[in-house]
Amino acid sequence: MAEPLLNQLVDSLRCLPGVGPKSAQRMAFHLLQRNREGGLRMAELLRLSMERISHCSVCRDFTESEVCRVCADATREREKLCIVESPSDLAALEKATDYRGLYFVLHGKLSPLDGIGPEMLGLEELVTQFESGSVREVILATNSTVEGEATAHYIGELARARDLSVMRIAHGVPLGGELEYVDGGTLSHAFAGRTPV
Repeated sequence: MAEPLLNQLVDSLRCLPGVGPKSAQRMAFHLLQRNREGGLRMAELLRLSMERISHCSVCRDFTESEVCRVCADATREREKLCIVESPSDLAALEKATDYRGLYFVLHGKLSPLDGIGPEMLGLEELVTQFESGSVREVILATNSTVEGEATAHYIGELARARDLSVMRIAHGVPLGGELEYVDGGTLSHAFAGRTPV
């Protein structure tokens, strides 16, 4: 006998990050009780998104086109290339900064314990961009986790071997943060990376 449709709906919602059994059940019940129209619209948009959204052939960000809007923008500074771990990191930088260069999205970070090596992050494509002659500055904007730092170091070595300028985004005390509330690792990193004023 097939599993009830309601159970299948709840289980399918659990594929989302941070959604456990109770949250998935609440979502399913909400859609069925109060917003069936919204549920149908969401289902159709999910189907279309899974069919039509792929990766930009240049930077690997999500796009419906062969080339994303950032890479297609002729006003971007093509000599600057910012390396990020995920499309959400790219979106955060676009929203919060005035950076006008290009990006390369890794879709992960080096993690030998999880079986994620350089070939899974598109580093061959990245090296091709390094060797194209258009890139002069590489900005490493990976997260400040152990894996993110290892990834930044590895990519930095690849870039330096091709005589490219390599920069790392700053990490440390957040703007408006009070030292007594900052965790020890962040405070240590910020103190070690102090700069002259």
